[in-house]
Amino acid sequence: MADRVSLKRLTEQKTSQGPAAFTVKVAGIQFACGPDKERNLKKARDLALLALEREARILCFQELFNTFWFPSKADPSCFDLAEGEDGPTLSLMRDLSREGKATFVCPIFERDGDSFYNTAFVVHNGEVLGRYRKIHLPHLPLWQEKFYFKPGDLGFPVFDTPYGRIAVQICWDNFFPEGARILALKGAEIIFAPTACAFASHPKWERAMAANAHMNGIFIVRVNRVGREEDLHFYGKSFCVSPEGELLCEPSGLKEGIILFDIDLKEIERVRKEWSFLPERKAGLYREIVEDFS
Repeated sequence: MADRVSLKRLTEQKTSQGPAAFTVKVAGIQFACGPDKERNLKKARDLALLALEREARILCFQELFNTFWFPSKADPSCFDLAEGEDGPTLSLMRDLSREGKATFVCPIFERDGDSFYNTAFVVHNGEVLGRYRKIHLPHLPLWQEKFYFKPGDLGFPVFDTPYGRIAVQICWDNFFPEGARILALKGAEIIFAPTACAFASHPKWERAMAANAHMNGIFIVRVNRVGREEDLHFYGKSFCVSPEGELLCEPSGLKEGIILFDIDLKEIERVRKEWSFLPERKAGLYREIVEDFS
């Protein structure tokens, strides 16, 4: 029944910015996950195909989209859920991206030798362009991430695609504004933010991402998990924030499905002319930010 609901519940929300010199259709895919990875991947595949039918060019899944939310507790057996670049999840995503000539942001539990990371792979047209490894790891009740993951060691990469320059900040990373600033300075136009957020936290995430988008003149697309998993009720509410820090439309609902945005990349240039934060930076005065004041 859940699979049928996921295919029927398709939410299309568009911007109203008028004609654009270069507009890219972006899809955020949010759905409920269970303990059966194959079933999760089938659901991801079916929803991705629907997004491609709607001409989405960049598709982003939620944090750890192919598994249940195992970081809710420390369980050594869950390390078996990790995959490498040649695993079944990335193999499927490469095939889908080749079929749709699209870019996919795929956040999974990555195994790299004896190390494990919370990683978003960026795949385009059948090839892995690179990966971003989550840097800031919470260690809270129901988010026992430091038990599973090492902090990301790849810095803040930006990925060139035919549809724009994109980057990733996974969940907790978005509360550390230095990352978004670095990515903007490196030329990112859209930051994708896959999350796994529950309870009544949505307003905090919306405010943080709106501030990061406005201060850097970029788009931020948040894609959140949905569904109840033991003590957690993930609430969805995926959204896109403009370079002016405004929501392009109301956040998505609490159910699984797809949210689509038409993103006008020319808005970045226009907004940065009006709000000239980046050129007015005083980089030489910011050395204290890397000092340890603890």
